[in-house]
Amino acid sequence: MKRSLALVCVAALLSACQSTPPPAPAAAPATSAAFDVLITGGRIVDGTGAPWYLGDLGIMGDRITAIGQLAGRAATTTIDARNLVVAPGFIDMLGQSEFNVLVDDRAASKITQGVTTEITGEGSSIAPINDRLAASVKAQYDRFKVVLDFRTLEQYFARLEQHRPAINVGSFVGAGSLRAYVVGDSQRDASAAEIVEMQQLVETAMTHGALGVSTSLQYVPGRFASTDELVELAKAARKHGGIYISHQRSESGQIMASLDEVFAIAERADIPAEVWHLKTAYKANWGRMPEVLRHFAAARARGLDVTANMYPYDRASNGLDACLPLWVREGGLDKMLARLKDPSLRDRIKQDMADPAAKDWENQWYGSGGGAGVMVSTVLDPTLRQWEGKHLVEIGKAMGKDPRDAAIDLVIADRAETSVIISIMREDDVRLALANPMISIGTDSGARAEDGPFSESKSHPRAWGSFARVLGKYVRDEKLVTLEEAVRRFTSRPAARVGITDRGLLRPGMKADITIFDPATVRDVSTFVDPTHYSVGFPHVLVNGKAVVSNGRITAERPGQPIRGPGYRSQP
Repeated sequence: MKRSLALVCVAALLSACQSTPPPAPAAAPATSAAFDVLITGGRIVDGTGAPWYLGDLGIMGDRITAIGQLAGRAATTTIDARNLVVAPGFIDMLGQSEFNVLVDDRAASKITQGVTTEITGEGSSIAPINDRLAASVKAQYDRFKVVLDFRTLEQYFARLEQHRPAINVGSFVGAGSLRAYVVGDSQRDASAAEIVEMQQLVETAMTHGALGVSTSLQYVPGRFASTDELVELAKAARKHGGIYISHQRSESGQIMASLDEVFAIAERADIPAEVWHLKTAYKANWGRMPEVLRHFAAARARGLDVTANMYPYDRASNGLDACLPLWVREGGLDKMLARLKDPSLRDRIKQDMADPAAKDWENQWYGSGGGAGVMVSTVLDPTLRQWEGKHLVEIGKAMGKDPRDAAIDLVIADRAETSVIISIMREDDVRLALANPMISIGTDSGARAEDGPFSESKSHPRAWGSFARVLGKYVRDEKLVTLEEAVRRFTSRPAARVGITDRGLLRPGMKADITIFDPATVRDVSTFVDPTHYSVGFPHVLVNGKAVVSNGRITAERPGQPIRGPGYRSQP
């Protein structure tokens, strides 16, 4: 099996992450230069999984330049880290903030839980888009007064470089977006010519800096892609050192077959693969996580490079329209809304939502236990804000309707922009997955803030507290994993996975993304009922050598950079 230079670099970083590092340096390198930032007296947790040690860390510009005993060295800024952990900046493996940072560049709910880099692009990506797709998202951009002045991933990254956010942002190219671009939202196979066109779009996006190709196979139009189609797109990404990453086709009754599809794509395209937000969903599948993890272990034992990530909660979140049968959603927004408004179809839609035997789609409504398990979290239309924080049984009662009618009418009124929190997992399955060393962490949520445009709506608490929750609940309180292992899975593990070779470890020469937290007080504050609260216990967070959080307060620094993948070629 041939491996590109980029993948060799990734493998080298991963090897470093999984081996015992050399002893901590006892003294600073032989140089008298002052530091821009000197962090003193902290417990260094370097991202490899090795035990912490006491030490100092020096930064010049956007790089770590020294680690060791640096007391007495001159520095423009000194941070006292006694009794605190000094770690690499956390990498959110599924951040979803590619649009949010254009609205609010603080990325506040992320940096206040130690996140310095986000990976995004779950099945659909912010680019590439054509004029037709740009028109379809116009309402969202207009709502938040954002100018849509890009069409390619390179142009999007150029915008980030001009108007930097607080965090770094990297993106996959979404196969769902490519299908919408080339094929549309119709339920049909792509032609050979259309697959070639999508492959070309993948290759262009890879040269623009995409990290690989992603899918979201529960939703339209990704649901309509065949395995053969996905293999061909994965091959195009593989040529440029990318990986394949997937919201798999089923997280419930067909989960094993869905995993087999992911593994088949990895094998046939000769590409590393990862599953986004791994779970065993719906009551009938609770308790199946051991079987799922054994399936991963068996695939890895036969040489497939397959892994997963997750968020540490037992409830999920997505669009309310995902509660509707697949045939209703086929063809795009306008066709869906026309079907929902057709009185002759209403009874069929409601019957399908209540059907426990549905096999051609993930029946989210039934799997959540009906309306009582589906809570409205976010709406786009402010006139509907009264329904946020209420489940569909409550909303139906207030409207004087069957909860299914209430759900359908909300989708119509908000033009499918309503998000919901769904009760579909069990805590013991969550804990078991979290304990597995192949698992990294993602919030699966865009950045929010306690004030500003994103404070007007509620959200899933994972946007605010995923990393803090692991450190507080599962590391300190329950001792499910060690501190060092948790940090490894926040840092070097995702960095190696997506081909980032200059972040994720505390080493001289690496980018100075640094998270400093208090292991005794770190915790998540956000809840399902009252989500809009930052995590606590993160007094200092640095991105590219600049403090975006200082003494527990968000600063005015916006040093984030685009994270480009191994296939990137600077455009003329």
